[in-house]
Amino acid sequence: MTTNPTTTSDESGAFMAEDWWIYRGTGVPHDGIAGLPPAPAWRAFGDPDSDPGRLPAPPPEDSAAGSAARRLGRIRQAAAYQADEREIRLVNLALHLRRPLLITGKPGVGKSTLAYAVAHELRLGPVLRWSISSRSSLRDGLYSYDAIGRLHEAGLSRNGRRPDVPEPRPHGDDRTVSLALRRGQPGEDFLIAPPPEERAAPAIGRFLRLGPLGTALLPWRTPRVLLIDEIDKSDIDLPNDLLNVFEEGEFEIPELLRLGPDPQEVGTADHGRTAVVRGGVVRCAQFPLVVLTSNGERDFPSALLRRCVRLEIRAPDEQRLAAMVAAHLGEETAAAAATTDLITKFLRRQQDGAELANDQLLNALLMAGRVLRADQQGRDAVRDALLRPLNES
Repeated sequence: MTTNPTTTSDESGAFMAEDWWIYRGTGVPHDGIAGLPPAPAWRAFGDPDSDPGRLPAPPPEDSAAGSAARRLGRIRQAAAYQADEREIRLVNLALHLRRPLLITGKPGVGKSTLAYAVAHELRLGPVLRWSISSRSSLRDGLYSYDAIGRLHEAGLSRNGRRPDVPEPRPHGDDRTVSLALRRGQPGEDFLIAPPPEERAAPAIGRFLRLGPLGTALLPWRTPRVLLIDEIDKSDIDLPNDLLNVFEEGEFEIPELLRLGPDPQEVGTADHGRTAVVRGGVVRCAQFPLVVLTSNGERDFPSALLRRCVRLEIRAPDEQRLAAMVAAHLGEETAAAAATTDLITKFLRRQQDGAELANDQLLNALLMAGRVLRADQQGRDAVRDALLRPLNES
């Protein structure tokens, strides 16, 4: 066994976890996030005297939107991610420093999957994903407000009914009912609606929903993982617009600020869940793990770069690809001679300038076991179709 000041390796060359690592890259969920040291003074958020145990815990990982099969597939993919020592070290730097992690690399090398792997291992709840396009704005990530929907319901309320509640109804609320009269047979309740001038507008929180960034900045007991995917596709102003939110760890919602200090219940990016916002301000208790991914299609302002921990994910080597295949398709498939041959061809094509994603290799290996009865020409056609370079028109 060999040892140096920062890393320990066993006789096989595999690295061992360092004592300051919170994320270890094992794919096995654990409670190591509880051992994360306090944030540095310049990155501390929330009330230092508050009890973190009273804050809400992230929802379960499998509660993310989508079918159950899709959610379980994503969890399995996260558990199978093969992080190398350099990636693990930089993820931990971002966790300790409470800084965003900017990941660059070719399409398909696992930039987005790394965010899911960290959330899975550290039990940080479902990843809050914000997919970026050229039309994305900061407001999209923070919250959305359906003003037209609220105006429409307010109009229906003034006309004496609400669209989501059938009439007559046995119970009501203060917004729509001022008097309940009992008449007829015992146990029959009939509600008389107040006159239009006494009816309040529907609660604003029903029409306001926090986006992925806004949800990540709620005061959670442990950091949430926010994936800002393909930030290089954004409008030129978005990276700069993010800086203030990253520095302050909070943002205001003008529609709620006007209502004063009263708490308001709003929707969140967690499927079917709500949160309470007080005084119109969303303020994190600790900074989320923000993972920004980029395919390297543009440069970013230095103001953003200096606030990020930067990680470049390189194309995997033969050993890492074999480990990935074993994790996804089993040890027997990984050890097969046909798999070794296909991995070699995959790497040779990459060295020749072809852009190939890791999932293309997995797809080709999966189908290789299903077309065994086809002739050689048919098997070659399937392989070539699935391993077609991304930079080939």
